[in-house]
Amino acid sequence: MWFSLDVIPARKGDCLMLHFGTKSDPHLILIDGGPSNVYRPHLKPRIDKLRTVRNLGAQSPLPVDAVLVSHVDDDHIKGILELTQELRALKLGMSPLFLRAGSLWHNSFDDLLTTTPQELKAQASFGAAALTGQIEVADHVQFDAAKVLASIPQGRDLRLDAGYLNWTINREFKGKLIMATDKPTVVPLTGGVKLTVVGPMKAEVAALQKAHDKWLRDSKKKKAKPASAALAAFVDKSIPNLSSIVMLAEAQGQSMLFTGDARGDKVLKGLQLVGRLGPGKKSTLPVTLLKVPHHGSANNLAAEFFQRIPAKHYIFSGNGEHGNPERETLQMLLNARGDTGYTIHLTYPVAEIDVARQADWEKERAKEQTKKKKNSKQKVRPVWSPQKHSLAAFLAKHKTFEQTIQTVAQGQPHLIDLLDTLTI
Repeated sequence: MWFSLDVIPARKGDCLMLHFGTKSDPHLILIDGGPSNVYRPHLKPRIDKLRTVRNLGAQSPLPVDAVLVSHVDDDHIKGILELTQELRALKLGMSPLFLRAGSLWHNSFDDLLTTTPQELKAQASFGAAALTGQIEVADHVQFDAAKVLASIPQGRDLRLDAGYLNWTINREFKGKLIMATDKPTVVPLTGGVKLTVVGPMKAEVAALQKAHDKWLRDSKKKKAKPASAALAAFVDKSIPNLSSIVMLAEAQGQSMLFTGDARGDKVLKGLQLVGRLGPGKKSTLPVTLLKVPHHGSANNLAAEFFQRIPAKHYIFSGNGEHGNPERETLQMLLNARGDTGYTIHLTYPVAEIDVARQADWEKERAKEQTKKKKNSKQKVRPVWSPQKHSLAAFLAKHKTFEQTIQTVAQGQPHLIDLLDTLTI
């Protein structure tokens, strides 16, 4: 049986393919599609390669069991939208489709919030403008808020595309919100894989709804914060992550934990909620493969996360934009697990990641310097030091740890086979 993960370079986002089943009965789940400039150069060629390997003719679409979009965020949903829009155009022109999905697994913002966020729709223009540089955002927290705002319309467009293409929404979950509760949702899939929903949690979704409704009331009373803090006005710093679908996939004693951009402590809490992680801070759940949350952002993680969910394979999907993966996160992993006994998978070379990390560092430092002119208490980070801040220097100090790293080769499949070897 296959139980393999295909790791696709996705710039600052995520794009993964979960292969399972057998050669005579292959199955596939597509997990996120990355931001712009991922679908055409990376995802579409992988789809074409799979069609060739399976000897599919021009009239035969590649069957995909499900397309999972972990949450409303441009660097996860954009590539999937580009896929559905191409398929939609083909169907409209009565041309054969190259891919057919049985189901779309996705919680749109409207699913998470039962009130219609008309005011929020108006604020979505802020998110789009911030992402294109038309509006300067203050920090990474506000940037995350902008991404969510900008992606709300994308989520709606995806639902419309799925309907046109006859992809059933959350079919395996009876069409309902994909959510973790104290009565675990466990889904056996054809092909020998079992899925357990770990997040988002019902309590978190309820808290989001309550805070959102307050924001709407304040908007009507003209008490809400301005557009530059629209999302932060009614959610905490983890809003992109509160809605993130987290799933544990298992087959024949092997396991993969897909975390989207979920915060580490929320993943631990979700695993406890569904009974897969025991109570207390010393309980652990070993997994075979862990997709590290939020591209290795240190804001989302603590050493405890790596201590309590030890893995044999760690996936860090990020090219250095917005500082991810961060040096602090690698230090957490090293502190928690030592320097042997596992493999780290990076989607880009360390040198390339560091170039983008330095550019982000210098941009954020310039913002801090500007703020300090108005507020003397504003902290300003030091000038970038390759020795103190780069991943390359960190790895140079920890040679054994560095040897655990494998890098995804551009244009080549990067397969992690947990059972039988999958050949593409």
